[in-house]
Amino acid sequence: MIRFVLRRLALMVPVLLGLSILLFIWVRSLPGEGPARSLLGTRATPERIEAINEQYGFNDPLLEQYLRYVGSLLRGDFLSSIRDGKPVLDTFFDKLPVTVELSLAALLFAIVVGIPLGYVAARYQGRAPDTAVVSGSLLGVATPVFFLALLLKLVFANWLGWLPATFRQTPGIDATQVTGFAVLDGLLTREYDAAWDAVLHLLLPAIALGTIPLAIIVRITRASVAEVLQEDYVRTAESKGLRRRTVARRHVLRNAMLPVSTTIGLQVGLLFSGAVLTETVFSFQGIGSYLFQAISQRDYPVLQGYIIFIAIMYSLINLVVDLLYGVIDPRVRVST
Repeated sequence: MIRFVLRRLALMVPVLLGLSILLFIWVRSLPGEGPARSLLGTRATPERIEAINEQYGFNDPLLEQYLRYVGSLLRGDFLSSIRDGKPVLDTFFDKLPVTVELSLAALLFAIVVGIPLGYVAARYQGRAPDTAVVSGSLLGVATPVFFLALLLKLVFANWLGWLPATFRQTPGIDATQVTGFAVLDGLLTREYDAAWDAVLHLLLPAIALGTIPLAIIVRITRASVAEVLQEDYVRTAESKGLRRRTVARRHVLRNAMLPVSTTIGLQVGLLFSGAVLTETVFSFQGIGSYLFQAISQRDYPVLQGYIIFIAIMYSLINLVVDLLYGVIDPRVRVST
């Protein structure tokens, strides 16, 4: 197991190196104005633009800029934002709880709703429940995140007034900050009104962000469960007269979870990318909204740092998912 983990960690090095090269080229080939002009706005003059380019080394050869950037990454330095001068990594860790809390809520919604729906669709394959679930999953995949976010906000916040439309918590609420996770902080400090307020603010953005992962989990669960239902050991368990709930828990779902767990791990990257639009619509001041501002202002260090940071998290999360295979199916431990 240790050798497997070390091998996977070693494979991350060339992957991140290749990503850094592609990322460096892509960021500097973005259309529009450069970071100096975007930063200065109406105050931009040739002299000021030249001064900023010289300050941040944008006049140096691209190879020199890249090597300097890689050297800073190896030292654990993600550079500083051009806009506010704050270290990129410090800002990320400051805003990370917002995005992680939203992503976890969206993932929880996708798992709790998606796996049961996929199981029902497989059990009633070819009948009305299956048709309804498959049609709904297709609609979920086809609906853009920003459109669904705006629609949910319009209907449930503006028209019906059931849920809040913006922010993580109601402005002015007396909430103690401990970890940066609003719901967890409310539970830890026993400020249950603040925790419930944070949950209400999470509902709409979590549903909007989790709809596409939900649809994908439904489809994968349906296909996996349908395959397991054809196995002899399932027929034998059913012929013994075991209750359907027992068969589903002990024989069907456990054996069908390997491809589903892989899919869940892969959705983490999708959630972080979708958070950019979701946080913008619902005014969540997380990494997503911070990245949106960085894109509009060509803040190279922020763009590069964010994507590298997410790539590292994405790789580590998938490593954890691979290790969980052995928990779900002990036979996998032999192959690893």
